[in-house]
Amino acid sequence: MKIAIIGQQDFGKAVLEAFVARGDEVAGVFCAPEKPGAKADPLRAAAEGKKLKVFQFRGLRGDDAHEALKGLKVDMGIMAYVLQFAPDSFTRIPRLGTIQFHPSLLPGYRGPSSINWPIIRGDTKTGLTIFRPNEGLDEGPVLLQKECDIGPDETIGEVYFNKLYPMGVKAMLEAADLVFAGKHKEVVQDESRASYEGWCREGEARVHWAHHVDFVYNIIRGCNPAPGAWTTLNGRKVQIFDARKHVSRRYADVVGKIGEVSGVTDASFKVTAQGGVIEVLRVRGEDGKKVSGGDFARANGLSNGVILGT
Repeated sequence: MKIAIIGQQDFGKAVLEAFVARGDEVAGVFCAPEKPGAKADPLRAAAEGKKLKVFQFRGLRGDDAHEALKGLKVDMGIMAYVLQFAPDSFTRIPRLGTIQFHPSLLPGYRGPSSINWPIIRGDTKTGLTIFRPNEGLDEGPVLLQKECDIGPDETIGEVYFNKLYPMGVKAMLEAADLVFAGKHKEVVQDESRASYEGWCREGEARVHWAHHVDFVYNIIRGCNPAPGAWTTLNGRKVQIFDARKHVSRRYADVVGKIGEVSGVTDASFKVTAQGGVIEVLRVRGEDGKKVSGGDFARANGLSNGVILGT
């Protein structure tokens, strides 16, 4: 088939390479422009390395983007990690329309941080959806879905890179083949089951030690590696990455006050939350270096009784 890739970053690059590897014709690649001084987007770099046409428009609403896509005369548009808004007038230009990847089981978790939130909320399953984009945000008819488990200790990095990323590349190929062969079904999303969550950014990633230890742990793993859960030590930001959860079974098991350092080991330090303790294994201070929890504790004089988050 003859396609246009619309996307960015490593996932867009992987989708491009998967279609090229099996012999499909990529007539052109649409990639958002980089910020001044930034490195070339991985998708753009890969496309240029293959001598493909690359288009970088500030947006996809304009006549320039529409005319560029029309000129390619493609069978299908393939949207792989797209943050730019693509209007219906753009996505309907290809002969067979456009398909898009979203890393959740739509209609649940519409929005830009759809991998973070299921982990933060303690869900045990997530997945991906290939759908028809429309004017709504992640609201178009579903073509294909794949489900995967979320392990009790898995981070967003592990769920994405080990599961959703490789599954997503294969699903894009599978959905494109179904559409090209006319064997696909388009299922309208059930609005009664829909949910939308916005960005998970710095404000959402702050650790509140007064919350239950389960929720604190989910915040940490749902933000690892990005945006990075964080707390403060003497008013200075400390990001928390790898951690363990220790749940209190009895009142006698509770050690320390909320937010208090209740133990330091060679590899970690422990902080009390409601219902248990978070053992912090890897952190990053304001110097930008990731170190073990034990090394951070020694370098910053952490000892029992120190309060975090104030």
